[in-house]
Amino acid sequence: MAVERLFYVVLKNKLKRRRPQEYMPGFKSLITASDRFSFPSGHTSAAFCLATATGIILGGPFIVLYVWASFVALSRVVLGVHFPGDTVAGALLGSGVALATAHYLQFV
Repeated sequence: MAVERLFYVVLKNKLKRRRPQEYMPGFKSLITASDRFSFPSGHTSAAFCLATATGIILGGPFIVLYVWASFVALSRVVLGVHFPGDTVAGALLGSGVALATAHYLQFV
């Protein structure tokens, strides 16, 4: 998770993509985001990193883990704090970092 958070913070602060309410006049999100930028989705990235790592390390049911992580991603869009592409990027980032770390540590 530490590696995933590092990549997430660097990307978010380097790319500086504005949130949906800043792009669409009159649009109001259902919650207030904890930071200013939206790409990639940090909640989604963390959820997919956790799901992937848990599945690899504990041999858990990947389908259940990925369904849960997908609902986290969907919630971010429904709440109005992310565009769908933000969550797709977050899912790829989180899963990719977990897979790369597992490979590096020779779990896979």
